[in-house]
Amino acid sequence: MARMGEGDKRWIVEDRPDGTNVHNWHWSERDCLDWARNFLSNLLCNKTLLAGEGNFYIKTKKLEKLEGEAYVNIRKGKIIPGYELSLILSYEAEAKDSDGSSVILSTEGSVEVPYISDENAGEDPEIRISIKDDGPIGKRLKEAFILKGKPFVFEKIREFVDAMAKGGPAKDDLDVKKVTAKKPSSASSNAANNSGSSVKESKKAVEKKKEGFKTITMSEKFSCRAKDLFEILMDENRWKGFTQSNARINKEVGGEFSIFDGSVTGQNVELQEGKLIVQKWRFGSWPDGIVSTLCLKVSLPTRVDPGSWGHRTGGWKLLDVVSVFVALSGYGNATVVENTERGWRDLIFHKIRAVFGFGI
Repeated sequence: MARMGEGDKRWIVEDRPDGTNVHNWHWSERDCLDWARNFLSNLLCNKTLLAGEGNFYIKTKKLEKLEGEAYVNIRKGKIIPGYELSLILSYEAEAKDSDGSSVILSTEGSVEVPYISDENAGEDPEIRISIKDDGPIGKRLKEAFILKGKPFVFEKIREFVDAMAKGGPAKDDLDVKKVTAKKPSSASSNAANNSGSSVKESKKAVEKKKEGFKTITMSEKFSCRAKDLFEILMDENRWKGFTQSNARINKEVGGEFSIFDGSVTGQNVELQEGKLIVQKWRFGSWPDGIVSTLCLKVSLPTRVDPGSWGHRTGGWKLLDVVSVFVALSGYGNATVVENTERGWRDLIFHKIRAVFGFGI
């Protein structure tokens, strides 16, 4: 490797007089907390949600609190957002009499979103809505806010998530190389169009079909019996135990399941006890009709140390778990692939080891 300032001048790690990070090759980090505060304030504050419907008037006021961290990392031109935020939004509510001539109640309330994270970017966060007046009319105003305001808050948070996935305030720093293709001559263009139109159409159809889909392959090793690992993944009581969340799992082919408090749902496609689990699954935040395929294959590794056999009751062996996902990078958020990989490692594989002691 050439030393700094010597050798090939194309060496891009060399300090440049202009300080340019060429094509964003180097790792760079941008603090986005102030940007996030301004962005969410513009999205959420001073917005009229009800203007006379049922003689109710509801308007958001200001972002009372935004705490946590938000940043964007860029490496080799790839955007890696990170954020863990909590916010409180205030609102004002008013109820008038039947003819709308006089105000019978004027009060205020707040909306708390305790956790907005890149780890849960494909899901709507928890939201808590309160109102100062807890009388009959105040409760009706609160219900009206839940009906109109809750979807509004979710929509604006999704806009924030999408903006962070695109780089937030750092997106203007990205170098975008635009390549302009040469225009073919009219004669050659006509010939190409006539001879290859059907091929191009079929190619476009294939690309359209594949758009937004990506296959992810992961491998994990556990020291246990194959049937035990299969049971843990297919038994709802064990699933509840190691994830600490609600689950409903039908063990039959064609049976439906719901895990992580209903945020992920799906159906069993193929089950081979101790060997294979194939399922269709989806996040609740995805558009209707969009599903992914999960394949969990349990198998012996190609080489196993005989000395590790039989060290536990039942002849436990080292097993290899291969997970293949068809994830949708175009739906919900741009980091769904990374979040899916991290979620399976942190929330499933690692917790199985922690609870059941299936080490490697």
